[in-house]
Amino acid sequence: MAFHEVRFPDNISRGARGGPERRTQIVELASGDEERNASWANSRRRYDVAYGIRRADDLAAVVAFFEARNGRLHGFRFKDWADHKSCLPSQTPAPTDQLIGTGDGATTAFQLVKRYASGTQTWTRTITKPVAGTVRIALDGAEQLGGWTVDTTTGLVNFDSAPAAGVVISAGFAFDVPVRFDTDALDVTLDLERLGSITSIPLLEIRR
Repeated sequence: MAFHEVRFPDNISRGARGGPERRTQIVELASGDEERNASWANSRRRYDVAYGIRRADDLAAVVAFFEARNGRLHGFRFKDWADHKSCLPSQTPAPTDQLIGTGDGATTAFQLVKRYASGTQTWTRTITKPVAGTVRIALDGAEQLGGWTVDTTTGLVNFDSAPAAGVVISAGFAFDVPVRFDTDALDVTLDLERLGSITSIPLLEIRR
């Protein structure tokens, strides 16, 4: 298996349905009380892109993409239109959007992350597939136009020299979700007008 650094067609992914999934075990006691345990520490995203197919040409594009990925074998990039930025959907990524680390004078590599906060609770998501040309970096709130590079296949930001101890490192970016097809068969039908359709095309986020 391999990961293909290619994005699923945007015009089709725009109409997809799906989002984060978590796995929780719930045991109901004889008293009627219940105990809940999280089986997964992190969420995993699922999508169905069949809803984005509107024309026969869209169907042809999906079939070609499916064949090129060998069904479930190879992963690829997917744009989740509901969640693809370091900021709110209506905003433009800024270099101070997300805290990604604090300098210690020795560390030069920092992982891109996105935090989801509600009340006093926060969940941190590792971002491994930033979109090339969208990453912006700031040190103590001042944008850095050079002195660093980002690996768009891993989401690691590497500085030419380690940020000084105590320096706050932040980033803004757009990102894709690493996914694979969650089926090895496409159930294609043709109606009387020769317009293609597929009942379901499930995608599943790849977690490493």
